[in-house]
Amino acid sequence: MFAGLLLCGLFIKTKKAAKRLFLYSYLFFIAVSVIFFFPPSVFWTAGIIVGSFLAGGCVAAWAFYLKSGTPKNERIKTVADMLILSNVLMILCNMAAIHLLPQTGLALAMVMLLGAFVFALKLPADDNTAPPASSGHKENPVGIARLLVFLCLFIVIITVDSGLMYQVVNPAFAHLEGLTSWYWAVPYIAALFVMRNLPRRMNRAYILYVAIAMIGLSFIGFMSLGRGATSYLMVNTLMLGACGVYDLFWWSILGEMLEFHQNPAKVLGIGLSANVLGVLLGGLIGKTITSVNIRVSDPTLLALVVVCVTLVLLPPLHKHLSSLLKGHAYLSEFSGQCAQEQTNQLDRAARFGNLSERESQVASLLLQGKTYRTIAGELTISENTVKYYVKSIYSKFGIQSRADLINIILKKEDVLPPV
Repeated sequence: MFAGLLLCGLFIKTKKAAKRLFLYSYLFFIAVSVIFFFPPSVFWTAGIIVGSFLAGGCVAAWAFYLKSGTPKNERIKTVADMLILSNVLMILCNMAAIHLLPQTGLALAMVMLLGAFVFALKLPADDNTAPPASSGHKENPVGIARLLVFLCLFIVIITVDSGLMYQVVNPAFAHLEGLTSWYWAVPYIAALFVMRNLPRRMNRAYILYVAIAMIGLSFIGFMSLGRGATSYLMVNTLMLGACGVYDLFWWSILGEMLEFHQNPAKVLGIGLSANVLGVLLGGLIGKTITSVNIRVSDPTLLALVVVCVTLVLLPPLHKHLSSLLKGHAYLSEFSGQCAQEQTNQLDRAARFGNLSERESQVASLLLQGKTYRTIAGELTISENTVKYYVKSIYSKFGIQSRADLINIILKKEDVLPPV
């Protein structure tokens, strides 16, 4: 799957190609699933390898439809819905396989794949490549490649704990099969639902720090508590709740970063391959730990080290992301305010900077995270005219970027005259 995610963007460059990949892959998945009704053989290994590669490619190729089908700054809801639904379906397959027969779970998965094929047939397949990043994105000094590398580093590090969970924590509660078969993903789904429906005024950045603390507490609980149902409920709730918060964080961040590249499959594929790599590394570490019978405190200490490193990386990551993505729910301050608050602050800033009426209109749209092209369309002026007004606004405030303008609005109200 790692290879499929990473390499998909090299081969899939249009919606038409993405749809073709979906259709052929789903048919292959259905066909190859038949071999799992028979005893293990070399065909199992071949099917898993090829199927995993295609699955990774399908996930990355979905970026074309995420970008075109969901407006900018609204993709967090689409991503949350997708993650919630996929985990509900996973629970159903898991329970069918455990409480009925493994073949029943496999058959149910094949029915779901058939449904996915039917839905894929209805997807639009225009052969246009994604439009190039608009000129409004070029003003920001933060390069998309450098920022994506930083985000991937963060994802790899924090998902090491997820790999440890799969290899060390989950097997320790394997005897609670009746509980773990359905409850395992419930906290994850609940966290996604809560984060999806939080009002935009709420600062989600603080929740990221709370989620890091939850990861640390879950491993401390795993080290200090027993292996009963109550311990499992506490450890799993903390861990999977935090995973839900962070999965939605980087899925939605990657969703907004699709605007900055002609091929969205490359951005989503590279970002999610970091997730898979982190889980893989954590799993290998956890497997090594369990194979040599290391004390239970050792993986916990390693997990806490990961938590500490994450705490160090999160502030600069948040700062760099905020400079690029102005309207994202996890990052935005100004766009999360109510319309009246935005208007009042902008009025004070306009008088302070001696902005004209048209400059105030442009500034308002800038603060909403809109691109030069979008601003030009809404105000019925050319992009060059928008650039002229932006340059004038920056000159009057003595600033260089949109981030500086937001700081003027939010952090320098004490020097602005009252309304």
